[in-house]
Amino acid sequence: MRQPFFQCITDFIFLEDSPQKADIIFIPGGNYPDTARKAAKLYREGFAPLILPSGRFSVLKGRFDGAAGYETEWEYLSHILVEEGVPREAILREDQAMYTYENAILSRKRTDSLGLRIRKALLCCQAFHARRSFMYYQEQFPETEFAVCPVVTRGIGRNTWYKTEKGIDTVLGEMERCGGQFHQIMREYMEFPE
Repeated sequence: MRQPFFQCITDFIFLEDSPQKADIIFIPGGNYPDTARKAAKLYREGFAPLILPSGRFSVLKGRFDGAAGYETEWEYLSHILVEEGVPREAILREDQAMYTYENAILSRKRTDSLGLRIRKALLCCQAFHARRSFMYYQEQFPETEFAVCPVVTRGIGRNTWYKTEKGIDTVLGEMERCGGQFHQIMREYMEFPE
């Protein structure tokens, strides 16, 4: 039986918006093809003219551990995008990020280096990663209006996460990271009395 407190966790972690016309689609790394497929679908439907997949590989693993034959998350995700009908010239490159916050930081540097002003953006991420991805990208792009367009991966979605040990561990781990990883960021914005 689903408990009422589950809904608080679900509502916090699993953000989802309707897609809207945007300047760009961001993909915050990873080795699951579903995020790139979702981004490609949104691109083909005319929601944005550019896609920026970001990522080298996980800092925890020290190598790309997805499909064989790829060195980086960016290379893998870009391949999926092209397979799904996105022209190479619509795909921007960021292949150095090794964790989610770095995906956001280096995506900002990349768009700034190209002189792009991002007013609206779509964020294609794993469903359980939606809140943390959104928080990092919003911190780096404070002037941007985001629509989070997630995909369920690993069978972990808003209606299933609490049904398996893996789902519970993954979602509660995201809750912990949303608190733990934002301490320093919050301090940078705070003005403490002397």
